[in-house]
Amino acid sequence: MSLISDEDKAALKEIFSKKLQNKVKIVVFTKKEGCEYCEELKQLAQEVSSVDERISYEVHDFDEDAERAKYYVEMAPAITVVGSEPKRFHYYGLPAGYEFSAFIDDIIDVSRGTTRLAPATLNKLRSIDRDVKIQVFVTPSCPYCPRAVRIAHQFAMANDRFTGDMVESLEFEELAEEYGVMSVPHIVINGEYTFIGAVPETQFLNYVLEALEGKGGEGPVQAGEVSGV
Repeated sequence: MSLISDEDKAALKEIFSKKLQNKVKIVVFTKKEGCEYCEELKQLAQEVSSVDERISYEVHDFDEDAERAKYYVEMAPAITVVGSEPKRFHYYGLPAGYEFSAFIDDIIDVSRGTTRLAPATLNKLRSIDRDVKIQVFVTPSCPYCPRAVRIAHQFAMANDRFTGDMVESLEFEELAEEYGVMSVPHIVINGEYTFIGAVPETQFLNYVLEALEGKGGEGPVQAGEVSGV
């Protein structure tokens, strides 16, 4: 059974025909045990790549393949999109539900070699010369989550010192519990600074700067959704 309907594939084909520029590769990492959605992840990559010849895909075994270091992958299941060179952004878990739109936008951005961040945001972002890891905990039913995921991913596209990860809370329950995820999007910066909800990119960047200044605690709670984790 297809994950993407024929109608949606036709819509994707039209979008890709207008917006894709260069070739991209979808890279999937799976594991043999304890991976409920690994087969779906591989199928999703195959179905999306079948829509446009400029999109290819490959699958690796996380436990056996050293390629995970090349793509900065830390756990599985995982998926990332690669253009001329790997960037440090990932989907840990299936980008399903509302997250599928973020996945498609990532493919387009990587193909074009650009982001959709404002010039002022890019200027500030590129001045950061320290490592930043952003984890965005989500659920597929959260309509606010893709915005936070996309900002984290675009930060990673724009500055190689950034890692931007979507973490599907229900697939990585232990990790979600470790960070006290009760509602989503729940954003963790460098393992310590947290805030909840979708915020504009300028505010998101301000939280990153606060985290780098060593400020702890939790930022203001914005629009979000109870995750049930």
